[in-house]
Amino acid sequence: MCSLIPGKSSHLDKEFDPKILSGDPDLLTEEQRIAALGRPRLGDIVKIRVTIRESMEFKSTVDKLLKKANLSLVVGTSSWREQFVDAISVSSGEDDNGDGEEKLPSCTDYVMHFLTIFWKVLFAFVPPTDYWGGWACFAVSIFMIGVLTAIINDLASHFGCTIGLKDSVTAISFVALGTSIPDTFASKVAAVGDKYADSSIGNVTGSNAVNVFLGIGIAWTIAAVYHAAKGDPFKVDPGSLGFSVTIYCIFALVAIALLMIRRRPFAGGELGGPTKWKIPTSIMLFLLWVLYLLISALESYCHITGF
Repeated sequence: MCSLIPGKSSHLDKEFDPKILSGDPDLLTEEQRIAALGRPRLGDIVKIRVTIRESMEFKSTVDKLLKKANLSLVVGTSSWREQFVDAISVSSGEDDNGDGEEKLPSCTDYVMHFLTIFWKVLFAFVPPTDYWGGWACFAVSIFMIGVLTAIINDLASHFGCTIGLKDSVTAISFVALGTSIPDTFASKVAAVGDKYADSSIGNVTGSNAVNVFLGIGIAWTIAAVYHAAKGDPFKVDPGSLGFSVTIYCIFALVAIALLMIRRRPFAGGELGGPTKWKIPTSIMLFLLWVLYLLISALESYCHITGF
């Protein structure tokens, strides 16, 4: 036992009988009385009862923290009932208002809910992610996306025909917008929830890779096999495809160069960053898309010569 008084040695180090502490206090030395004060003792209340109850407010706070920490851990549903309840419920755009309290839905949230309730209820029929390890949800989602893409394609084609647009212009404008807007929202969610920009940008490049290698390749392969089985040659007129793809590749190189510049420390990263960088970057990327549409449309209507 260490000395109780700094700089002095206590005889408690050699002679310390606990029974002495229970005897007459007047017989104790000063050091023994100090030691006795530090002994544990029972007070008037010798029992304690602990009742543990679940706090829904604390549970809600923990769930929000988990969702913000890693979205992939909490994405999913366990029952159709949960999906339909979420579909018909109006939720706020943000989880909270910064002080830990639940944020009430705004007027915009109610408007968006009633505008999209049909799609919410429709996609609530998709099997929950807990069924078959998520494979049922994946397969049905792919099927429904394919059906909706076909419907969007037909609607865009009819709309372009109604307003007098060529199919080539309709394809790179309305059809492309209809099929790419879901990728835009997916990239936004990835950019907010992921620490790095790889997921949001990789989602776009991966989607384009699927469109080119699978979307075009599988369709053309099936058509070629079908025509070969009938003995007919399979030939597709390229039209203005070569010119449009060339313009796209040039603008894609410009976009890649822009992203490489944004990776420099002074630019603040690939996504976001200081206002003086993120606003001009957004405007430039938007202008690249507008110029691509404009140049391709002018070539389709023979205002400029293509190849």
